[in-house]
Amino acid sequence: MTAQLLDGEKVAGRFKMEVGDRVARLKAMGRSVALATILVGDDGPSAKYVAMKHADCEEVGIESRHVGLGVEATEDDVMAAVAEMNADREVASILVQLPLPAGMNEERVLLAVDPAKDVDGLHPVNLGKLVMGAPGPLPCTPAGIVELLHAHDVAVEGKHVVIIGRGLTIGRPLALLLAMRRPGCDAAVTVVHTGVDDMAGLVRQADVVVAAAGVAGLVTSDMIKPGAAVVGAGTSWEGKRLMSDVDESVAEVASWITPRIGGVGPMTRAMLLRNAVIAAEKMA
Repeated sequence: MTAQLLDGEKVAGRFKMEVGDRVARLKAMGRSVALATILVGDDGPSAKYVAMKHADCEEVGIESRHVGLGVEATEDDVMAAVAEMNADREVASILVQLPLPAGMNEERVLLAVDPAKDVDGLHPVNLGKLVMGAPGPLPCTPAGIVELLHAHDVAVEGKHVVIIGRGLTIGRPLALLLAMRRPGCDAAVTVVHTGVDDMAGLVRQADVVVAAAGVAGLVTSDMIKPGAAVVGAGTSWEGKRLMSDVDESVAEVASWITPRIGGVGPMTRAMLLRNAVIAAEKMA
């Protein structure tokens, strides 16, 4: 068996077209659609990721605002930038790029973002809405994973999904989302991590595996039930090479697998664009 690819680039392209149409309708009404990004320090991967987001915005017609703060910036400088973007009525959504420099209180900064402008869907108010099943911006990577599986007709409803990783950006919100009674979800969800006894045995029971631990090659072929779908959502750097949590050998056992590049990443960015245009529509 050789796994078929879960093509995030292709699916993300469809969402970008939809977002572009919605942006055009807002602009025809005389409404602006703007996303503000705040980047602090000189972290190379963060700067590259922000640049990619601005390129995505340009592609679909969303205006980009960027606040770049140097390594000498204080936490109060970041808070002031957030306050300025909160008050700007033309800015519908805000992204504070993480990680912030050491010593800054990320929780304090993220809490300062207006929940209505929270494009990442990670503000406690919006995570609370997710817990309640109420409408609100969904965390981008979890939403992208659900849409990626759904677009390829991977069975999730009523199936056993094992998520490796319990982080705030992927593992925890994805577990909540997949367990909800909604299209493409409604699964039995197990969350494991590297501190769990016999993690490999639990993963081997899964119909769908989502690896989000940030440990290169953590998931190997002997951990996968033949025919399972495998999503590599966690990444890490090996020199200049971006590595997946999923070892390449898994493709010989799984039925579906994300590519090392072009799987979850494009979907995350597409969901951010979707959240941005939804925020603009609500503001309008």
